[in-house]
Amino acid sequence: MTIHTSDPFATPEGDKSDVRRLRGRLAAPVTLWTSPRRKGLTVSSILVADGEPGRVLGLIDEEADFWEATAEAGRFAVTPLTPADQQLADRFAGLTPAPGGLFATGDWTSTPYGPVPAHIGTWAGCRLESHRRCGWALLVEAVIETVTMGPEPAPLVHYRGRYRNVTV
Repeated sequence: MTIHTSDPFATPEGDKSDVRRLRGRLAAPVTLWTSPRRKGLTVSSILVADGEPGRVLGLIDEEADFWEATAEAGRFAVTPLTPADQQLADRFAGLTPAPGGLFATGDWTSTPYGPVPAHIGTWAGCRLESHRRCGWALLVEAVIETVTMGPEPAPLVHYRGRYRNVTV
């Protein structure tokens, strides 16, 4: 439930940089990154690179609790979200309250890489390899050590500041 029809913290369109406006015009998958220390973050700036080994790259906020926990653990889980997960995405993005903590609601499956939502069958276990500043974010690079593939539901996509549904 929300009391606003728009994001009250959003930068007005006229005040956004051209780079930010360009980024907003690129559709991005919405994923959940979780650490074994039960910290998590919604991430839409993500790229999966195929190869031997496969890699995940993402831009995250280095001040997020997730980053400190992941840096200590050296590993994390990445889960692609679905349109049914909008509330979950908002909770882990810090946009909605999380009484009792981020993992207090919903069913979670424990993995060595971090908890993953039990209703989502697809996730990747990643080993942190490197990080560096990139723009105003931290560019995180990790090796994909394991992938669990589940059903193929429609993805949750972020475009122009809103969630969008993509039909498959």
